[in-house]
Amino acid sequence: MSTIAQDLLPDSLLETFHARAAVHDRDNTFPEQDLAELRERGYLRLLVPTELGGMGASLLEASRVQRRLAQAAPATALAMNMHLVVTGAALHAHRLGHNAVRTVLEEAAADRLFAFGISEAGNDAMLFDSSTRAEGQADGGYLITGTKIFTSLAPVWDRLVVHGRVAAPTQVDPRLVFGVLERTAEVEVLDDWDTHGMRASQSRTTRLHAAPLRPEQVLTHTPVGPNPDAFVMGIFGAFELLIASVYTGLGERAITLGADLAGVRRSVTKGIVHADDPDIRWRLADAAIAVDGSILQIEKLMADLDALGEGRQHPGTTDHGARWFLHFSGVKARATEAAIGAVDQVLRASGGSQFFRRSELERLSRDVRAAMYHPSDEESVHASYAKALLGPIGESGAPRPAWR
Repeated sequence: MSTIAQDLLPDSLLETFHARAAVHDRDNTFPEQDLAELRERGYLRLLVPTELGGMGASLLEASRVQRRLAQAAPATALAMNMHLVVTGAALHAHRLGHNAVRTVLEEAAADRLFAFGISEAGNDAMLFDSSTRAEGQADGGYLITGTKIFTSLAPVWDRLVVHGRVAAPTQVDPRLVFGVLERTAEVEVLDDWDTHGMRASQSRTTRLHAAPLRPEQVLTHTPVGPNPDAFVMGIFGAFELLIASVYTGLGERAITLGADLAGVRRSVTKGIVHADDPDIRWRLADAAIAVDGSILQIEKLMADLDALGEGRQHPGTTDHGARWFLHFSGVKARATEAAIGAVDQVLRASGGSQFFRRSELERLSRDVRAAMYHPSDEESVHASYAKALLGPIGESGAPRPAWR
């Protein structure tokens, strides 16, 4: 594990977070003490460049930090992920000369907590379209009206990044606006988070009632549909890879617990500890193989994304060109499915006592299920890869994008 991850998250702090995680899961509460201690240690400034008052970490280092945090408190890690997605996207765009995002990094340097308000019920296009309405104002700002779901950090955020479709007399050239909202009377946060897992993330529904987006809070405009905007690409890449990092860290913790249990549980029938049982060994090894592969994929693509933002290729890094978005979604899908599979293997290897709510593995088995609901979901990933491989449906005879 990297030095920055160990320095930012020492073992003693993680032990404290770990002890609280079960309480927040049971009580369905947000880990405000975790946030306060992370804030004090500079977590909100992690991805802010040093020249802007931050810690100057890379996206790769943030991935490692998140994996470490997720091993102690997965829901805390998932909640904090959303701040890092916003600041990670801003870092990527800032590196590429997109000046409008500088305010995000400066506010993060001042310990403002950012949340991520993009998800909408039924909007499978996610970043590339919106059912939220953005009504332009004479001063260049907007009034934002719509409903955002799965808004992590809902009880505590200081700033909320949202997008909306710009209202226009004609939709010949529909456009989206991305910007930053503050907590005002027009922003309604519901208390509706009572879920199967990841309960401490408190990813509540947010309703926007003509919420004011001031001109200086506008980050970018894009066309509807896939596009190369630097901030949008940063959001997509940081979101997919940091989500993958959190669930991979959860999988790592499950494997550790499984190995510890195997060393002390005994088979009365066979007269051996479970660590010597070939079937148990195979299951735990199978889990470790899958999660190990996820780590390698995440780290490679994070290093590649850092190099792209820096504008130079380092030895071993790759510019993936038109395949960046495919790789982001593919790594997220493989890593989260690997984490789900790993937790299930550990459960099968660890006995019926892990079915009880007092078991950490039982909680991890619920937390890991949330992975299937984060975009990109399995259906959209397969559709994207099928299009890249076979071309659009109904155009099988047309020239197809290069697969390699």
